[in-house]
Amino acid sequence: MLEDISGEQIKEQFKSNKKLRLTSMIIGGLVIIVLGIFVYRQFFWMPANEKSKDSYWEGLNYAVAPDSTEAAIDVLSPTVAKYDGKIGGEVAQFVYARQLMEQGEFKKAITELEGVDVSDTYVQVMCIGLQADCHSEMEDYEKAANMYVEAAEMSDNEFTAPLYLMKAGFCAEEIKNFDKAVECYEKIKDNYSTFATQKQIDKYIAKAKSITTDK
Repeated sequence: MLEDISGEQIKEQFKSNKKLRLTSMIIGGLVIIVLGIFVYRQFFWMPANEKSKDSYWEGLNYAVAPDSTEAAIDVLSPTVAKYDGKIGGEVAQFVYARQLMEQGEFKKAITELEGVDVSDTYVQVMCIGLQADCHSEMEDYEKAANMYVEAAEMSDNEFTAPLYLMKAGFCAEEIKNFDKAVECYEKIKDNYSTFATQKQIDKYIAKAKSITTDK
């Protein structure tokens, strides 16, 4: 029987797999790019948000600077409260939640992410995906797996969808739900061929299927 995958081994999947790690880092960069596009659209198309548009820039500057997480949190927290319901406030809340994650405050981060109210699909997807990351960090792998699948299904694209399905598969393996893991991996194989080839998805399918066969 193949060895079970532990929580640390899930993290090692990303450390040891250069291409998967690169994809994860690209997703991190995509967060900033998508936010930029989203904010541009909202501020130029919706003048009513004008007063909130400068509200989060200082916090965002701290967020992207090295060793400035605490400063970002200090700046963003009052901004979130002051501009709640405005685009600037919602963006600030998203960035604030991400900084809380950096501090290991995953429960607080989930609460903030749940409160982000935007219409942009990609930002919505990232909110769900980051919540899943929080649950995974807290070792609530069942909840994490379900939310990763939810994030993947919200937007059928070649970028975030297969990565979230991959993470869902890792979490499913952690709770020994190998049937669900196989389902996630096979969705990647059937629908995202480039990602499947890069990540050698057949290896994960064979491993999970072997465990279900041996049960």
